[in-house]
Amino acid sequence: MSVEFKSLGDAVAYIKKEAMVRPQDVIALRRFVFSDGVISASEAEELYSLARSGFACPEWLEFFVEAMTDYVVNQAEPKGYVSSQNANWLMDRIRASGEMPSALELETLVNVINKAKSCPETLSVFALEMVKQGVIKGEGALRRGAKLEPGVIGAAEVDLLRLVLYGMGGDGNIAISRAEAEVLFDINDIVGDQANHPSWPDLFVKAIANFLMASTGYNVPTRQEALRSQEWLDDDRASITDFLSKTFAGGLRGILNSYSVDEAWAKRNEKLKTSIKANEVVDAGEAQWLIDRVKRDGKIHKNERALLMFIKETSPDIHPELKAVLDQVA
Repeated sequence: MSVEFKSLGDAVAYIKKEAMVRPQDVIALRRFVFSDGVISASEAEELYSLARSGFACPEWLEFFVEAMTDYVVNQAEPKGYVSSQNANWLMDRIRASGEMPSALELETLVNVINKAKSCPETLSVFALEMVKQGVIKGEGALRRGAKLEPGVIGAAEVDLLRLVLYGMGGDGNIAISRAEAEVLFDINDIVGDQANHPSWPDLFVKAIANFLMASTGYNVPTRQEALRSQEWLDDDRASITDFLSKTFAGGLRGILNSYSVDEAWAKRNEKLKTSIKANEVVDAGEAQWLIDRVKRDGKIHKNERALLMFIKETSPDIHPELKAVLDQVA
Protein backbone atom coordinates (compact mmCIF):
# COMPACT_ATOMS: atom_id res chain seq x y z
CA MET A 1 0.00 0.00 0.00
CA SER A 2 1.36 3.38 -0.99
CA VAL A 3 1.40 6.09 1.67
CA GLU A 4 1.63 9.80 0.90
CA PHE A 5 3.94 11.73 3.23
CA LYS A 6 3.75 15.49 3.76
CA SER A 7 7.29 15.92 5.10
CA LEU A 8 10.48 14.09 6.01
CA GLY A 9 9.43 14.07 9.65
CA ASP A 10 6.10 12.53 8.66
CA ALA A 11 7.87 9.76 6.71
CA VAL A 12 10.32 9.02 9.54
CA ALA A 13 7.51 8.86 12.10
CA TYR A 14 5.52 6.44 9.91
CA ILE A 15 8.56 4.15 9.41
CA LYS A 16 9.24 4.05 13.14
CA LYS A 17 5.59 3.25 13.87
CA GLU A 18 5.54 0.42 11.32
CA ALA A 19 8.95 -0.83 12.60
CA MET A 20 10.17 -1.42 9.07
CA VAL A 21 11.42 0.51 6.09
CA ARG A 22 10.28 -0.43 2.57
CA PRO A 23 11.83 0.43 -0.80
CA GLN A 24 8.93 2.81 -1.52
CA ASP A 25 9.59 4.57 1.80
CA VAL A 26 13.19 5.15 0.73
CA ILE A 27 11.96 6.74 -2.49
CA ALA A 28 9.97 9.21 -0.39
CA LEU A 29 12.95 9.89 1.87
CA ARG A 30 15.13 10.57 -1.15
CA ARG A 31 12.59 13.00 -2.55
CA PHE A 32 12.41 15.03 0.65
CA VAL A 33 16.16 15.05 1.31
CA PHE A 34 17.57 15.65 -2.17
CA SER A 35 14.82 17.72 -3.80
CA ASP A 36 16.46 21.06 -3.00
CA GLY A 37 20.06 19.82 -3.27
CA VAL A 38 20.78 20.69 0.37
CA ILE A 39 20.73 18.37 3.38
CA SER A 40 19.97 20.43 6.46
CA ALA A 41 21.18 19.68 9.97
CA SER A 42 17.64 18.79 11.03
CA GLU A 43 17.25 16.37 8.10
CA ALA A 44 20.55 14.70 8.97
CA GLU A 45 19.38 14.27 12.56
CA GLU A 46 16.06 12.79 11.40
CA LEU A 47 17.83 10.23 9.26
CA TYR A 48 20.27 9.34 12.01
CA SER A 49 17.41 8.73 14.43
CA LEU A 50 15.96 6.31 11.91
CA ALA A 51 19.31 4.53 11.51
CA ARG A 52 19.40 3.89 15.26
CA SER A 53 16.07 2.07 14.98
CA GLY A 54 17.86 -0.79 13.25
CA PHE A 55 15.47 -1.18 10.32
CA ALA A 56 17.05 -2.39 7.13
CA CYS A 57 16.49 -2.96 3.49
CA PRO A 58 19.22 -2.64 0.83
CA GLU A 59 17.72 0.58 -0.54
CA TRP A 60 17.68 2.22 2.92
CA LEU A 61 21.25 1.22 3.77
CA GLU A 62 22.54 2.61 0.48
CA PHE A 63 20.55 5.81 0.89
CA PHE A 64 21.72 6.44 4.47
CA VAL A 65 25.40 6.09 3.56
CA GLU A 66 24.92 8.36 0.54
CA ALA A 67 22.98 11.01 2.45
CA MET A 68 25.28 11.13 5.48
CA THR A 69 28.36 11.27 3.27
CA ASP A 70 26.88 14.14 1.29
CA TYR A 71 26.01 15.99 4.49
CA VAL A 72 29.42 15.60 6.12
CA VAL A 73 31.54 16.05 2.98
CA ASN A 74 29.69 18.45 0.68
CA GLN A 75 27.36 20.66 2.72
CA ALA A 76 30.05 23.06 3.95
CA GLU A 77 32.44 25.11 1.83
CA PRO A 78 34.81 24.22 0.39
CA LYS A 79 33.00 21.11 -0.75
CA GLY A 80 34.93 17.89 -0.43
CA TYR A 81 36.83 19.00 2.68
CA VAL A 82 35.48 17.61 5.95
CA SER A 83 35.60 20.32 8.60
CA SER A 84 36.49 19.58 12.21
CA GLN A 85 32.92 20.52 13.12
CA ASN A 86 31.39 17.99 10.71
CA ALA A 87 33.89 15.30 11.71
CA ASN A 88 32.99 15.84 15.36
CA TRP A 89 29.28 15.72 14.50
CA LEU A 90 29.66 12.29 12.89
CA MET A 91 31.89 10.92 15.65
CA ASP A 92 29.51 12.17 18.33
CA ARG A 93 26.56 10.46 16.64
CA ILE A 94 28.46 7.19 16.39
CA ARG A 95 29.57 7.37 20.03
CA ALA A 96 25.98 8.03 21.09
CA SER A 97 24.97 4.70 19.58
CA GLY A 98 26.95 2.77 22.18
CA GLU A 99 30.37 1.28 22.72
CA MET A 100 30.53 -0.18 19.24
CA PRO A 101 29.23 1.34 16.00
CA SER A 102 26.76 -0.52 13.86
CA ALA A 103 27.95 -1.94 10.55
CA LEU A 104 25.96 0.81 8.83
CA GLU A 105 27.67 3.56 10.85
CA LEU A 106 31.12 2.13 10.20
CA GLU A 107 30.41 1.86 6.50
CA THR A 108 29.29 5.49 6.54
CA LEU A 109 32.44 6.56 8.36
CA VAL A 110 34.72 4.76 5.91
CA ASN A 111 32.76 6.11 2.94
CA VAL A 112 33.13 9.68 4.22
CA ILE A 113 36.89 9.25 4.52
CA ASN A 114 37.15 7.81 1.02
CA LYS A 115 34.88 10.36 -0.68
CA ALA A 116 36.44 13.44 0.92
CA LYS A 117 39.42 15.23 -0.54
CA SER A 118 40.66 15.83 2.99
CA CYS A 119 39.60 14.85 6.51
CA PRO A 120 40.85 15.75 9.98
CA GLU A 121 43.27 13.15 11.30
CA THR A 122 40.94 12.62 14.24
CA LEU A 123 38.43 11.00 11.90
CA SER A 124 40.83 8.38 10.56
CA VAL A 125 42.16 7.58 14.04
CA PHE A 126 38.57 7.22 15.24
CA ALA A 127 37.82 4.78 12.40
CA LEU A 128 40.98 2.78 13.10
CA GLU A 129 40.02 2.60 16.78
CA MET A 130 36.62 1.22 15.81
CA VAL A 131 38.30 -1.55 13.86
CA LYS A 132 40.62 -2.20 16.80
CA GLN A 133 37.63 -2.64 19.10
CA GLY A 134 36.18 -5.09 16.61
CA VAL A 135 39.42 -7.09 16.70
CA ILE A 136 39.33 -7.17 20.51
CA LYS A 137 35.67 -8.11 20.87
CA GLY A 138 35.08 -10.07 17.69
CA GLU A 139 32.03 -7.97 16.91
CA GLY A 140 30.79 -4.57 15.85
CA ALA A 141 33.35 -2.92 13.62
CA LEU A 142 32.55 -4.67 10.39
CA ARG A 143 31.06 -3.90 7.05
CA ARG A 144 27.90 -5.85 6.38
CA GLY A 145 28.16 -9.60 5.96
CA ALA A 146 31.59 -10.18 7.53
CA LYS A 147 32.44 -12.14 10.66
CA LEU A 148 35.14 -11.68 13.28
CA GLU A 149 37.06 -13.89 15.67
CA PRO A 150 38.13 -12.16 18.92
CA GLY A 151 41.86 -11.48 19.11
CA VAL A 152 42.50 -12.40 15.48
CA ILE A 153 42.56 -10.04 12.53
CA GLY A 154 40.81 -11.29 9.41
CA ALA A 155 40.42 -10.14 5.84
CA ALA A 156 37.42 -7.92 6.69
CA GLU A 157 39.35 -5.88 9.25
CA VAL A 158 42.44 -5.57 7.05
CA ASP A 159 40.27 -4.35 4.19
CA LEU A 160 38.70 -1.74 6.47
CA LEU A 161 42.08 -0.57 7.76
CA ARG A 162 43.39 -0.25 4.23
CA LEU A 163 40.29 1.66 3.12
CA VAL A 164 40.71 4.15 5.97
CA LEU A 165 44.45 4.65 5.43
CA TYR A 166 44.03 4.75 1.67
CA GLY A 167 41.15 7.19 1.91
CA MET A 168 43.14 9.59 4.07
CA GLY A 169 45.75 9.88 1.33
CA GLY A 170 43.95 12.58 -0.63
CA ASP A 171 45.01 16.18 -1.12
CA GLY A 172 48.54 15.96 0.23
CA ASN A 173 48.08 13.57 3.17
CA ILE A 174 50.95 11.49 1.88
CA ALA A 175 52.43 9.86 4.96
CA ILE A 176 50.89 7.72 7.65
CA SER A 177 50.69 9.83 10.82
CA ARG A 178 52.10 8.86 14.20
CA ALA A 179 48.59 8.66 15.66
CA GLU A 180 47.56 6.24 12.92
CA ALA A 181 50.75 4.22 13.40
CA GLU A 182 50.05 3.98 17.14
CA VAL A 183 46.67 2.32 16.51
CA LEU A 184 48.22 -0.12 14.03
CA PHE A 185 50.81 -1.11 16.64
CA ASP A 186 48.03 -1.52 19.22
CA ILE A 187 46.28 -3.92 16.87
CA ASN A 188 49.50 -5.83 16.24
CA ASP A 189 50.02 -6.21 19.99
CA ILE A 190 46.49 -7.59 20.31
CA VAL A 191 46.69 -10.16 17.52
CA GLY A 192 50.36 -11.09 18.03
CA ASP A 193 51.35 -14.21 16.13
CA GLN A 194 47.85 -15.67 15.91
CA ALA A 195 46.49 -17.19 12.72
CA ASN A 196 45.84 -13.76 11.25
CA HIS A 197 44.94 -13.11 7.65
CA PRO A 198 48.05 -13.09 5.42
CA SER A 199 47.31 -9.54 4.23
CA TRP A 200 47.81 -8.09 7.74
CA PRO A 201 51.65 -8.31 7.90
CA ASP A 202 51.90 -6.67 4.47
CA LEU A 203 49.73 -3.74 5.51
CA PHE A 204 51.34 -3.33 8.94
CA VAL A 205 54.95 -3.25 7.75
CA LYS A 206 54.24 -1.01 4.77
CA ALA A 207 52.25 1.48 6.84
CA ILE A 208 54.85 1.77 9.62
CA ALA A 209 57.67 2.01 7.07
CA ASN A 210 55.74 4.81 5.35
CA PHE A 211 55.46 6.67 8.66
CA LEU A 212 59.16 6.28 9.53
CA MET A 213 60.49 7.16 6.10
CA ALA A 214 58.32 10.26 5.88
CA SER A 215 60.33 11.86 8.69
CA THR A 216 63.63 11.42 6.82
CA GLY A 217 65.20 12.57 3.58
CA TYR A 218 63.16 10.08 1.59
CA ASN A 219 60.53 11.34 -0.80
CA VAL A 220 57.69 9.13 0.33
CA PRO A 221 55.20 7.81 -2.20
CA THR A 222 51.52 8.41 -1.93
CA ARG A 223 49.68 6.30 0.61
CA GLN A 224 48.00 4.57 -2.28
CA GLU A 225 51.36 3.41 -3.65
CA ALA A 226 52.73 2.43 -0.26
CA LEU A 227 49.64 0.51 0.84
CA ARG A 228 48.68 -1.16 -2.40
CA SER A 229 47.56 -4.70 -1.64
CA GLN A 230 50.00 -7.35 -2.82
CA GLU A 231 50.27 -11.06 -2.13
CA TRP A 232 52.02 -11.80 1.16
CA LEU A 233 54.09 -14.98 1.05
CA ASP A 234 54.33 -16.77 4.37
CA ASP A 235 55.09 -20.25 5.64
CA ASP A 236 54.92 -20.93 9.37
CA ARG A 237 57.32 -23.85 8.95
CA ALA A 238 60.02 -21.69 7.40
CA SER A 239 62.96 -20.20 9.23
CA ILE A 240 63.06 -16.46 9.92
CA THR A 241 65.61 -16.06 7.12
CA ASP A 242 63.41 -17.89 4.65
CA PHE A 243 60.37 -15.98 5.88
CA LEU A 244 62.10 -12.65 5.35
CA SER A 245 63.45 -13.62 1.95
CA LYS A 246 59.91 -14.43 0.83
CA THR A 247 58.57 -11.28 2.45
CA PHE A 248 60.99 -8.90 0.83
CA ALA A 249 61.02 -10.63 -2.52
CA GLY A 250 57.61 -9.24 -3.39
CA GLY A 251 55.35 -6.75 -1.71
CA LEU A 252 57.68 -5.26 0.84
CA ARG A 253 60.71 -4.98 -1.39
CA GLY A 254 58.42 -3.20 -3.76
CA ILE A 255 57.96 -0.39 -1.27
CA LEU A 256 61.48 0.84 -2.01
CA ASN A 257 60.66 1.12 -5.67
CA SER A 258 58.23 3.88 -4.78
CA TYR A 259 60.46 5.58 -2.21
CA SER A 260 62.78 7.73 -4.26
CA VAL A 261 65.86 9.35 -2.74
CA ASP A 262 66.50 13.01 -3.48
CA GLU A 263 69.84 14.38 -4.67
CA ALA A 264 70.98 15.36 -1.19
CA TRP A 265 70.36 11.84 0.09
CA ALA A 266 72.18 10.33 -2.86
CA LYS A 267 75.28 12.38 -1.99
CA ARG A 268 75.03 11.38 1.68
CA ASN A 269 74.71 7.73 0.78
CA GLU A 270 77.75 7.97 -1.46
CA LYS A 271 79.69 9.44 1.46
CA LEU A 272 78.52 6.55 3.60
CA LYS A 273 80.11 4.14 1.14
CA THR A 274 83.43 5.89 1.66
CA SER A 275 83.13 5.63 5.46
CA ILE A 276 82.04 9.22 5.94
CA LYS A 277 79.14 9.46 8.37
CA ALA A 278 75.78 10.09 6.78
CA ASN A 279 72.62 11.30 8.42
CA GLU A 280 70.47 8.58 9.91
CA VAL A 281 67.37 7.43 8.10
CA VAL A 282 65.52 6.94 11.39
CA ASP A 283 66.45 9.73 13.80
CA ALA A 284 66.76 9.49 17.58
CA GLY A 285 63.14 10.43 18.24
CA GLU A 286 61.71 7.97 15.74
CA ALA A 287 64.14 5.26 16.89
CA GLN A 288 63.02 5.63 20.49
CA TRP A 289 59.37 5.62 19.46
CA LEU A 290 59.90 2.41 17.50
CA ILE A 291 61.81 0.76 20.37
CA ASP A 292 59.08 1.69 22.85
CA ARG A 293 56.36 0.36 20.58
CA VAL A 294 58.10 -2.91 19.77
CA LYS A 295 58.85 -3.60 23.44
CA ARG A 296 55.56 -2.37 24.88
CA ASP A 297 53.97 -5.81 25.29
CA GLY A 298 57.26 -7.54 26.18
CA LYS A 299 57.41 -9.53 22.92
CA ILE A 300 58.83 -9.01 19.45
CA HIS A 301 56.21 -10.46 17.13
CA LYS A 302 56.89 -11.80 13.65
CA ASN A 303 55.50 -8.69 11.99
CA GLU A 304 57.73 -6.50 14.15
CA ARG A 305 60.73 -8.64 13.26
CA ALA A 306 59.92 -8.15 9.59
CA LEU A 307 59.65 -4.40 10.13
CA LEU A 308 62.95 -4.21 12.01
CA MET A 309 64.76 -6.30 9.44
CA PHE A 310 63.32 -4.13 6.70
CA ILE A 311 64.80 -1.06 8.41
CA LYS A 312 68.12 -2.83 8.91
CA GLU A 313 68.26 -3.80 5.25
CA THR A 314 67.36 -0.36 3.89
CA SER A 315 68.86 2.22 6.26
CA PRO A 316 72.20 3.83 5.29
CA ASP A 317 72.99 4.10 9.00
CA ILE A 318 71.28 2.74 12.12
CA HIS A 319 70.79 4.81 15.25
CA PRO A 320 72.79 3.18 18.12
CA GLU A 321 69.74 2.76 20.35
CA LEU A 322 67.83 1.03 17.58
CA LYS A 323 70.81 -1.10 16.54
CA ALA A 324 70.74 -2.91 19.90
CA VAL A 325 67.16 -3.98 19.21
CA LEU A 326 67.97 -4.97 15.63
CA ASP A 327 70.80 -7.17 16.89
CA GLN A 328 68.24 -9.15 18.87
CA VAL A 329 66.40 -10.16 15.71
CA ALA A 330 69.34 -10.52 13.34
